[in-house]
Amino acid sequence: TALAPARPALPATGAAPGGREAGPQPVATGLAELMPPRPLLAPAVPGDQQDGAGRDQHGGPEQAGFPAALPPAPLPPAPAPLQDSGAPLPVPAGDAPQPSAGQEARTAPRPMAELPAAGRGEASEHPAPAPTAEDGGRRLLVWPEPDPATRQALQERGYHPVIVRSREEVDAQVAGFPAALFVDPLTGPITRTALQSLRTAALNSRVPVLVTAGLGQATRDAAYGADPAVLLRALAPRDGENHAPRVLLVEGDPDIAAAMISSLERRGMHVEHAADENDAVARASSVQPNLVVMDLFQIRRRRVGLLDWLRANDRLHRTPLVVYTSVDLDPRELPRLRTGETVLFLAERSTTADVQSRIVDLLGRIGAMGEAGVAAAG
Repeated sequence: TALAPARPALPATGAAPGGREAGPQPVATGLAELMPPRPLLAPAVPGDQQDGAGRDQHGGPEQAGFPAALPPAPLPPAPAPLQDSGAPLPVPAGDAPQPSAGQEARTAPRPMAELPAAGRGEASEHPAPAPTAEDGGRRLLVWPEPDPATRQALQERGYHPVIVRSREEVDAQVAGFPAALFVDPLTGPITRTALQSLRTAALNSRVPVLVTAGLGQATRDAAYGADPAVLLRALAPRDGENHAPRVLLVEGDPDIAAAMISSLERRGMHVEHAADENDAVARASSVQPNLVVMDLFQIRRRRVGLLDWLRANDRLHRTPLVVYTSVDLDPRELPRLRTGETVLFLAERSTTADVQSRIVDLLGRIGAMGEAGVAAAG
């Protein structure tokens, strides 16, 4: 399937109330007239099934998905609703079984007081990964193909982006100790089937997984039933068939948090909500999340936080991290989430300079932590 062209960067905007980045001002006052950004998941193909690389194979059951793109206003007629029964997704073969008592003892969470001294308090920017002689930079697995601006930012940080489209391509790169699997759907929509396959391969190979997204808000008709939980459930590994995925949600706005929790719990996930990163670290020991979902601007760039807790407790490589931006959310419209007039959906992330910088910095931290783990293992 041909990838859609990358969207141009959004214009720089000012700060909205509460520190949240303000999006473009609406042309019309009615939220139903606003055009939400492109949803992340590719559309369903009736009667076809997509393989691990996102290619269509005729004869399989219909796959649930979201529209690949939304055209300019006015809204077109809504396509067929999302075909998803709500039944639990099958557990991939790579998902780990429930650990035994002995394993629990060996992997008991460590409190923040036991974290290594390096990294506590204020710290400078994490250094760029050291280039290798083989390809001029540390490998970073990416899907889909990164847009030019993101590719350049990654290369300037010392990374060599390697595009992977299937589980086999991830497995072929493991020997090179890739820093992470970076799923950044700016150049085209993704599929739930392929996302689950790549996530499973990465986690089996102890490769951290980082997924970016943006939050959109629209009426139920305009959102076309694009439930965030469809994508997030495909990302969340479970401890076993009888255990619900545990999601740690880090979100400071109560309306956004309530809408996200409701969406995830309807799909059978257990959600632990933290208002900020400090709260998230305090709750992480008890919940031991299978998936972390958080606002990008909640992540502290130069202080110890949730990433350090995940690394210290050997969970960084087996807990996918989804970071989202909220540039397209109008703070004045958020109360409508509470009344059910509008819903949230996951869309492509913002591409402002600040967002780009934060994401590359986050990848740098993950890569530096991975290098320390490889060195310790060696």
